[in-house]
Amino acid sequence: MENKIIEKATEMYLTLGFKSVTMDDIASEMGISKKTIYHHFENKNDLVEAVTLSLFETISCGIDEIMTLDKNPIEELFIIKDFVMKNLKNESTSPIYQLQKYYPQIHKTLMSRQFEKMGDCVIDNLRKGIEQGLFRNDINLELIGRFYFAGMTSIKDAELFNPIQFSTKEVQETYLEYHLRGITTIKGVVVLEHLLKNKNQ
Repeated sequence: MENKIIEKATEMYLTLGFKSVTMDDIASEMGISKKTIYHHFENKNDLVEAVTLSLFETISCGIDEIMTLDKNPIEELFIIKDFVMKNLKNESTSPIYQLQKYYPQIHKTLMSRQFEKMGDCVIDNLRKGIEQGLFRNDINLELIGRFYFAGMTSIKDAELFNPIQFSTKEVQETYLEYHLRGITTIKGVVVLEHLLKNKNQ
């Protein structure tokens, strides 16, 4: 039952927002009593924490699996982006904004875990790109890794990137292309443009 509650809460939080969805809403949607939820989670804060941890673990395991597929590092980043967006239901900025505003400690812990995970993945990706001649060999791995993480975090700011004006998908894809064009070699640009052309067909 605990996993079912987390699953339903995740779906509702990502669709409607962490603050907007109440324990009553989740109980009603599942056809169970609120008491049943409180049997597994002491309060809403505990449930929100469990949901974010579950999401993080699911996405982390998925990224690890993608990185074993032996794709070229440019394609790998696009596959990871698509996978993450699918698991976050194309992640409108509202749920993340609500998490940051109303559950700051949980958001801070999540950001810390994401930085640790994403930092390792990005640096592995950069190293692979340099070895394959797709990324420039003069880039500062640690710095570029932090630039990428900072950018991925910033594009979730609803005030900067109003979801009415810019779709989440457009923002994510444009940022990824922006990142790649800054680090690719001539050989890498050819691979990137071929991939972009195929995606747009």
